[in-house]
Amino acid sequence: MRKPRKAQLPKVTQAGSVRDRPELGGSQAGSVRDRPEPGLGQRPAGAGGAGNDPEAASTAERVRRLVGDGAKLLAAKRPGEAIPKLQEALRLAPDNVSAAINLGGAFILQGKHDQAVPALETASRLESGNAMIWSNLAAAYLGKLPFSTQAHQDRAIAAYERALALDPRAPNVHYNLGLIYLERNEMARAAAHFYGALETDPNDRDAQLWLDRAQSEHGPADQVGPDKPRDG
Repeated sequence: MRKPRKAQLPKVTQAGSVRDRPELGGSQAGSVRDRPEPGLGQRPAGAGGAGNDPEAASTAERVRRLVGDGAKLLAAKRPGEAIPKLQEALRLAPDNVSAAINLGGAFILQGKHDQAVPALETASRLESGNAMIWSNLAAAYLGKLPFSTQAHQDRAIAAYERALALDPRAPNVHYNLGLIYLERNEMARAAAHFYGALETDPNDRDAQLWLDRAQSEHGPADQVGPDKPRDG
């Protein structure tokens, strides 16, 4: 009989801020491991074209400062302080992708996944070819995996698959899909995605642990890879 699993958080890459990774098997399961992503918080503010208009130039500069400050606060693990700055940046420049990504990330860090969705959907419309945006949007759709509904999971799966279509080696996407299928007890699909996670990052010990568990429960004779048929 399979033992109950501790709650897991999806791994998330956030512009200028952090990546969430679950700690498996210990008292820290489901907590975050912060990794700064340098430079992403310094993208253009989206208020370009100011030309010789002093007011527009001043607004663009203010937006750049707000986005930069918000990214720094996220890197310092202070999402609550980052949110009002990023919200103000989006109010001034609704097409600012960096502000939208970081705002979504700040809400995710606070566990406010529903509030992250509008910002990340905005980012996905503005920059539909950005795999990281779709990955973060998937995490927002999913919320906390043990409490997610099938509808939430379906939306997350679709967004993660969009990320993989854009970048087959997008960080953490195969791993998160593996967690979803593990939660659904679809062991063949879970194993396939943990296998894909290890192809992307051979040192991902979390993926190796869950791959071993999924294969042991699905059957050792069934060797599953991301390029082979996956049946539930």
